[in-house]
Order: sequence, then C-alpha cells, then structure tokens
Amino acid sequence: MAASGVTVAGRLHDLSARLRHGTITAICGPNGAGKSTLLSCLAGLLDPDTGGVKLSGELLDEMPPRARARRLGYLPQSGEVAWDVTVAALVALGRLPQGDARSDAGRAAIGAALAATDLHSFTGRRVLTLSGGEKARVLLARVLAGEPDWILADEPLAALDLAHQLAMLRVLRRQAERGAGVVLVLHDLALAMNHADRVLVLDAGHLAADGAPDRALSASTIAQVWQVGARWIGEPGARALVT
Repeated sequence: MAASGVTVAGRLHDLSARLRHGTITAICGPNGAGKSTLLSCLAGLLDPDTGGVKLSGELLDEMPPRARARRLGYLPQSGEVAWDVTVAALVALGRLPQGDARSDAGRAAIGAALAATDLHSFTGRRVLTLSGGEKARVLLARVLAGEPDWILADEPLAALDLAHQLAMLRVLRRQAERGAGVVLVLHDLALAMNHADRVLVLDAGHLAADGAPDRALSASTIAQVWQVGARWIGEPGARALVT
C-alpha cells in the first residue's frame, strides 16, 4: 500500500509513504496532527484533495467497493454499534465482503476470530451490554473474521486494560506474521516503541519522522514534535518514556 502526495486541506500536506505487508506500522503524533485523517485516506473512506492511495498498484478510489472491502479491514476510533445484536452476529458481519458466513470457510474464519480475541464465551451476549473494552475486542474480531490483507485500526487499545492491550497486540502481531499489513494509530509512544516495526510521526499534517521506532521516536523528535523533554530507559522491547 502506498500513499503518494496525499493532501487534505488543513489536515495533511503532501504526505507520501509506502507501507509493507508483514509489519506493524504505528502512526503517532500530537492531537490534531492528522493521524486519523491519514488512516481514513488509507482505508478509502476519505478522498484526498490531491495525491492518492494505491493498493497493489491500483488506486483505491478506482477499485470496486466489494473488492476493496475484501482486502481492507478498518477499525474506527468511535466503535459505535447501531443494533443490539449478539456478539456472534456482529462478528459474522465481517464475512459480508466474502459472502460466505455460512460456509465451512466462513464459519472457520469466524471461529478463529472469536478465539483470537478470547470471545467464545461471549457469543450469546448482546453487544450493547458489553463494556467498552469488551466491545473493542468484538469489533476487532469482526475485522479479523474478514481475513483482510490490511488491518487499519484507529486507537484500538484506548479502551482496553493492560492485559487486554497486550493480548490485542499479540493478536495483531500474529496477523502481521501471517502476512497482513497492520497500521495502527497510537497515542501511547511506549506501545509504539515496543511493539511496532515502523513509526510514522505526524506533526501538523506533515511527516516529521519515518523509520524504526528507536529512530522515529528519538528524544530529539519528541522534543520537536510534542514539545516535551523526555528520554527512553530500559531494554529494547521493554522501554519506558521518562519526562
């Protein structure tokens, strides 16, 4: 997936990046930096004013909606659910682009998604009775059930406790290991440092840094973009940010 010269008036400015399958990419930046706007462009939900996003060389806005839906799994920040359906029914909706929720393959994918998110005991629960963290896991399971090539998630860890944050990150890592591209908007810089393969740092709609976490989230970048003096302590993979 590649974004080329993407501009959205007042939000993104001539931003380009080539994303890779098999990796976790974190998009970080202060409030209003353009993170969710970039993710919406990558998901094909927002057409940029100039530039574009390509998937396997084809512009997203030229792909048939069903073909795009089969390849892209989008997890929004809001996590709103309009109908009080069961967990099983909501997760099964992830198979709509494939049209095979009742086939052996569809049932297997749904079962795998429920298992990956530790939701088998929740299948009969009504979605509107769930906590915010439980609902976040259900919405991720719906995305996983579709077996997309790309998982695009906007603040997927925000409503989760520490244990379920780490569990979700393990799930997303397994998705990357199976070859999917995973792109996450994250506010928690320590999570990005310890769990991402690559970090894009946005600042007022511009790409301020792009690279491995230890380079993109250096103390100098944090000082420049977040206006905070900070340093990293700890070993690689278990680093903490001290201000």
